[in-house]
Amino acid sequence: MKTSVAMCTYNGEKFIKEQIDSILKQSVSIDEIIVCDDGSSDKTLNILNEYSEKHINLFKIYSNEKNLRSLKNFEKAIQLCSGDIVFLADQDDIWVENKVEKYIEFFKKNSTINAIASNGYCIDEQSKIHEKYAVWDAPQFLRDQNIPFDYFTLICHVSNVATGASMAIRKEIIPNIVPFPVVKDFHHDEWIALITSKTNSFELLNEKYFYYRTHKNQQVGGVFFNKNNDVKKGLIEIFNISQEKATFISFKRKLKKLCFAYVKSDTLLRINTKYNNIFEENLIQIESLFYETKKKFKRYNPILFQLISLSDKILNKRQLK
Repeated sequence: MKTSVAMCTYNGEKFIKEQIDSILKQSVSIDEIIVCDDGSSDKTLNILNEYSEKHINLFKIYSNEKNLRSLKNFEKAIQLCSGDIVFLADQDDIWVENKVEKYIEFFKKNSTINAIASNGYCIDEQSKIHEKYAVWDAPQFLRDQNIPFDYFTLICHVSNVATGASMAIRKEIIPNIVPFPVVKDFHHDEWIALITSKTNSFELLNEKYFYYRTHKNQQVGGVFFNKNNDVKKGLIEIFNISQEKATFISFKRKLKKLCFAYVKSDTLLRINTKYNNIFEENLIQIESLFYETKKKFKRYNPILFQLISLSDKILNKRQLK
């Protein structure tokens, strides 16, 4: 299998060397690295050109004439790749040394899987590891409790569990996922995970194959949580969509997430993509789940339910639009 890396950069001089070095040190070598720079004003391009000069024919560097922003820049980078397997790479993370090797093995053994993401380590600006739970732990927590789930429902109704920094896709699905829809607070990784999980061709590996950097300038954060039993229990409650009984806080969060999911699916439907049927069906499912969750909330917390219902009507919160 020929492998490509689709990397997007923008003013990434502080961390990009660690990321590129980790890609170059893989136990199985990458065949090409496609970099689309989105108008960096720092030394990012200089650093990239230095690597390109040292590794002839490995790097192909494109400098955008205008700022595309992350979503459309990744769309461009992915389409420029020629490999059978395309790895997505952020500019500020670090790959575990055997990531490429393990991903290729998984793709070869699982011919129906078209997209992979993985669990990962939490690191800070100094590349120090912090022991945290992550949103990526949630599916394994559900498995450990023998709680059935499917990725499409989790991603649509609760939260995206696929981070682009850990993602790899088969080249053959690129025509199915582009163009990426432009929606506020909606990213390319979630779109890829939605489309592939709908056909049961997405998998999240519980093994940790990358180091996800947390810092003040990152575009997407909020994936890590303190590592304790209360947090673990809370993650299970939030991601266990069919759970009959939950805490007051969990019920509130479930309703809030379903309202957000409804707006997101409605927006994707209005964009008039070729996947309208998916989002029409999803709106119906979300609405059904929303009212079923309210019934459970009322059944187990009747007084608090009445109070929060009154408050939500006045403040227009947790309401399906």
